[in-house]
Amino acid sequence: MKKIVFVCLLLLGISCAEKKELMEPLDVFVGTYTDGDSEGIYRYSFDPNTGQLQDRELMASLPNPSFLAISKDKKNLYAVQETADFDSIGGGVTAFALKDGKLELLNSKGSGGAHPCHVSVSNKGQLAASNFSGGNFSVFDLNEDGSLGERQLVSHKPTDTLKNAYVHKAHFNSDGLFVSDLGLSAIKRYTKQPYGWVPATQHTIAMGDGAGSRHFVFNGDRTYMYVINELNATIVVLKRDGEGNYTKIQTENTLAPDWEGVKSCADIHLSPNGKFLYGSNRGENTIVIFSVDKDSGMLSLLGRESVRGDWPRNFTMDPSGEYLLVANQKSDNITIFKRDAEKGTLSFLHEVATPAPVCLVFK
Repeated sequence: MKKIVFVCLLLLGISCAEKKELMEPLDVFVGTYTDGDSEGIYRYSFDPNTGQLQDRELMASLPNPSFLAISKDKKNLYAVQETADFDSIGGGVTAFALKDGKLELLNSKGSGGAHPCHVSVSNKGQLAASNFSGGNFSVFDLNEDGSLGERQLVSHKPTDTLKNAYVHKAHFNSDGLFVSDLGLSAIKRYTKQPYGWVPATQHTIAMGDGAGSRHFVFNGDRTYMYVINELNATIVVLKRDGEGNYTKIQTENTLAPDWEGVKSCADIHLSPNGKFLYGSNRGENTIVIFSVDKDSGMLSLLGRESVRGDWPRNFTMDPSGEYLLVANQKSDNITIFKRDAEKGTLSFLHEVATPAPVCLVFK
């Protein structure tokens, strides 16, 4: 009887292993800069069984589609046109329908400012584009088919200081709209009214002069927010109080103590289980790794991993969290790492040549 049970368990294990082997490939879309060899938006096939990225295909010819976003229902893809000459005001945003792995152009509209560098989609039919050089951001209503509709434009340009606004990211969640401004070194908050987005009660979360707020991420219940600052190479931890306001509780450096080169942080992400935080260091060309205390939200440095490339811009994790992919803009390659779910560490697997990759999104 014991032998029969053992054989059944063995067969079950083999069956499970076989099922894992049969995981379907995933589409990965790549946004790029097109002032060199790139022609626009590319798609790769990602094998979740091996971490292999292969079969590159040009999906859309578009000028500087540097940042991409996919709608929650996976029916639409959006891309910025990070230029200053889409129209007389600045850059543009383009909406596509995703059909059978292909991109079908819906429409394009001006973003309302120069060099839009980030785009995000809400769960309630809106899209936000961050205009870096324009110092403003736009919010578009989305039509039923996902195309771009009416636009609201919100300026960050200060009237009483010598600072310049450089909007870098906008993010929708249940608490409103959060917008990072590198020039103002702050996160700005907005709340939705019937007539549009207006400043929230806690309108400004200052990071300090010279910090250069770039990207940010929240933990699962939004108790904690983590902001990566480009100019002073720090990550700031903020905690939400009972009234919904955020206060700084910790600041950590992202670079090695002996680093004397360029400081230029870029992207930041939490692991799917929230136990680890990752940030990209351009110049040092590393991914910094922190563990996250589940009770306090505080960070502890684990180390840094070379990206095996130059100028790591955006990076992402596959849906399972087993792999981390890095877009190295200046070295024209994407590097793929295996992620240890228990330790948070990264192990280099391989790389693929891609012209000027900037943004990576899984469908």
